[in-house]
Amino acid sequence: MLSDKDRIFTNLYGFKDRTLEGARARGDWNGTADLIAKGAEWIINEVKESGLRGRGGAGFSTGLKWSFMPKNTGRPHYLVINADESEPGTCKDREILRNEPHKLIEGCLIGGFAMQANASYIYVRGEFYHEAMALEKAVEEAYAAGLLGKNAAGSGWDFDIYVHRGAGAYICGEETALLESLEGRKGQPRNKPPFPAQAGLYSCPTTVNNVESVAVVPTILRRGAPWFAGFGRPKNSGTKIFSISGHVNNPCNVEESMSITLRELIEKHAGGVRGGWDNLLGVIPGGSSTPVIPADQCNDLIMDFDALREKGSGLGTAAVIVMDKSTDIIEAIERLSHFYKHESCGQCTPCREGTGWMWRVMRRMVKGNARVEEIDMLFEVTKQVEGHTICALGDAAAWPIQGLIRHFRPEIEARIAKYTRNAGAIAAE
Repeated sequence: MLSDKDRIFTNLYGFKDRTLEGARARGDWNGTADLIAKGAEWIINEVKESGLRGRGGAGFSTGLKWSFMPKNTGRPHYLVINADESEPGTCKDREILRNEPHKLIEGCLIGGFAMQANASYIYVRGEFYHEAMALEKAVEEAYAAGLLGKNAAGSGWDFDIYVHRGAGAYICGEETALLESLEGRKGQPRNKPPFPAQAGLYSCPTTVNNVESVAVVPTILRRGAPWFAGFGRPKNSGTKIFSISGHVNNPCNVEESMSITLRELIEKHAGGVRGGWDNLLGVIPGGSSTPVIPADQCNDLIMDFDALREKGSGLGTAAVIVMDKSTDIIEAIERLSHFYKHESCGQCTPCREGTGWMWRVMRRMVKGNARVEEIDMLFEVTKQVEGHTICALGDAAAWPIQGLIRHFRPEIEARIAKYTRNAGAIAAE
């Protein structure tokens, strides 16, 4: 269990002052110019050695991603922050924006310098009104204190931050759709290559990072890469904010060490499963797009990227959705199918047509008004959608259904059999 002295986000719950004065009292903006003076190569190497992997879902090495930015191109470089937190079950970045905005702003300055970017755009989800207001106020404070603008924080590096509010589209959480939206066009993913590092915002070298990924960087640099790498298993290091919701006694956000077990996470921080651990039906471990894991695999389940991948799921955004035995698991997954069908941008045929088709079949399976052979047909269609679209929304729509069929097929078959019996009894009357 993570001790308080090792927590990066010490005002996650907003109990303390979120202004610049309060942030400085908690150690933010302490020696920022000295960190920048160590050079871009040192910063990127420290982030690499810390083992920090992207906290937005993909889990790619943050330091390695930063190193992909070309040098001395003669064009502007940009750092874009993805604060379009739209994954159902995920509610971590909004707390950073609302209660710890200066950690993000300082991280932007340091990351921007490391990648030769003189400007950063923070793309905030449209529904995050109060979060955007808190962030904009923090940016204003930073400008007034000389921490942004010309010679930012006395570092010799000029750096500006612009807060941009989206319009509430889930697809804009995909980095290239976000860039399209930021440029004023419809939020639809771009074909890759070219990747944003070569041609991103305004066709210039760009890195898109999640809020949490950037906000932890200043603390990593101050405490040292070995400190951060000391948490969790190899290649799954550091601390992580987990969002725990659903059928627990105390839904919460909590910063914990990577590789903590699911049971410890739920029982120590969320008050346990409603009705006790034996009442657990299953868990969606990383936001709605990650496949459900049944209760019989949850006892010793390790919460990190590699352990969950081995279980056929993923850590994603670390949004843990807990379901007890009162849950209609088929209807729960059908509801997620409806969400992805609604949020598809419609650009790719497999996603545009497949998400609607999958949802309509799932709707019938909720009632049991289907044939047993349609279960395999549905699974086959998810495989035709998965991996055949420009972005990962098609995968996100397919994976929850795959998890349902993989682990809860008997429940689907029983629902179909019950419907068939009832229909036959009605016909006989």
